[in-house]
Amino acid sequence: MIELMSCTIIVGGFFGDEGKGKIVAHIAYHDKPTIISRGGVGPNAGHTVKMGEKEYGVRMVPCGFIYPDARLFIGTGVLVDPRVFKKEVDMLNVRGRIFVDSRCGIIEEDHIQRDKASDHLAKTIGSTGSGCGPANSDRVMRSARLARDVPELSEYLIDVPMELNSALDRGESVLLEGTQGFGISLYYGTYPFVTSKDTSASQIAADNGVGPTRIDDVIVVFKAYPTRVGEGPFSTEMTREESDEMGIQEFGTVTHRQRRIGEWDGKMARYSAMINGCTQAAITGIDRIDEACFGATRYDQLTEKAIAFLKKAEADIGAPITLISTGPDVSQIIDLRDEL
Repeated sequence: MIELMSCTIIVGGFFGDEGKGKIVAHIAYHDKPTIISRGGVGPNAGHTVKMGEKEYGVRMVPCGFIYPDARLFIGTGVLVDPRVFKKEVDMLNVRGRIFVDSRCGIIEEDHIQRDKASDHLAKTIGSTGSGCGPANSDRVMRSARLARDVPELSEYLIDVPMELNSALDRGESVLLEGTQGFGISLYYGTYPFVTSKDTSASQIAADNGVGPTRIDDVIVVFKAYPTRVGEGPFSTEMTREESDEMGIQEFGTVTHRQRRIGEWDGKMARYSAMINGCTQAAITGIDRIDEACFGATRYDQLTEKAIAFLKKAEADIGAPITLISTGPDVSQIIDLRDEL
C-alpha cells in the first residue's frame, strides 16, 4: 500500500487542458489536505471542475476549492488579477479560507491592453489576452506592483511559504496545484509558442516556496488524446475532420477557442515525466479510447482496448498510472494508489 504523502504536486504533462482540476478535486477528497496552494502563471489558465449537476470554471482560485475543509492559497510566484480574484471569491463563497501571498505580482488593466494590442502575442503566439506576459515582463524589470500594494487585497494577504512549511512541520498533508501544461513551459515547451514562465513541477514548488527535499510525490496528468489551444507545433495533431468524426470537440475554459486534438504522444510523455520527476501518472479521457469505459470506478470495468492503451502509456511514461479518469465528474475515476 502506498504511504499517504505529506506534500504532493500535480502538474500537466502535455499542452494544458489535461483535466488537472478534476484530479486535484479527487485527491483532495481522498487525501484530505489542510492546504491546497496554487502555483503557475496566473488567470490565463482556466480549470473546469464538475461535481454532480454543477460545473465550475476557475482562473485564480485553486481547483481544490471544491474540498471545503482545506485552506486555499495563491503562491508567491503567481500573477493575480484582483478583479478576477474577487469575482471568483464571491462566486465560490470561499472568503475566509482563501489567501494570497503578499509578494504576488499584480495584473493591471495596462497589462491586458498591451497583451491584446501586441500582434506578436495575440496573433503569432496566440496569447489568451489575460495580461500575464506583460505583467511578468514588468516583474522582471522590477516595476510591477505586488499584492501588498493593493488595498482591496489586504484582508487576503499571507506568507504562503511560511504557512505551507509550518503545516508540513506539523505532519499535515498539502497539495500544490500546477497550471498550464509542460508543452508550453517557457523553458521546455515549443518556444516561442509558450507561456511566460516555466510550468514544470520544480517551478510549482518554487512558486510556493517549498524546497525540493520536501516534495514527496509528483503526479503528472496526461490526456489520452492531447489537446492544444492556440498556435504552435503539435506533432500528433489530427485534422478537424478526424477529431469531429471521433466525436471529440473541446473548447478552452478561458478563451473558448476550439481545442486542437492529437493522438497520444509517447515520446513527449516520457520527456515530460523525466523533467517533472513524475512518481505517479494520471490518465484522463480513457472513455475517449473506448466509450464503454465511461463512468467506470473499478479497473476490472475497463475494456481490453482501454487496458492495452494504459499499458502502452505506462511504458512510455516510465511511472505507474494510478489515477484513471473515465468521465468529467469528480466521481468518475479509478484510483489505484492504495494498490501500490
